[in-house]
Amino acid sequence: MTDEDEYGRTVAKCFLPDGRDLSEEMVKLGLAIDWPKFSGGKYGNLEITGVRKKLWLADARQKGRMRVWEKFDAQKNGQSKGNKGTA
Repeated sequence: MTDEDEYGRTVAKCFLPDGRDLSEEMVKLGLAIDWPKFSGGKYGNLEITGVRKKLWLADARQKGRMRVWEKFDAQKNGQSKGNKGTA
């Protein structure tokens, strides 16, 4: 069974030589997340805790988008320091 996503990439069901579902194994190991649009939510219960945040952060680092979070943290720390001792 194959499909195509909105970017023209092939989405297919793949199996290991021993018959195990490759997507299931990757989700269980924390190397992938369930994508209900294509899986129907079949693998959601297999996701490890925090994997979505971990994979998003890894992707952001690889693409050089971490500066946004550094700026956010700096602003947050500056505001909290400025608010201490006032009331």
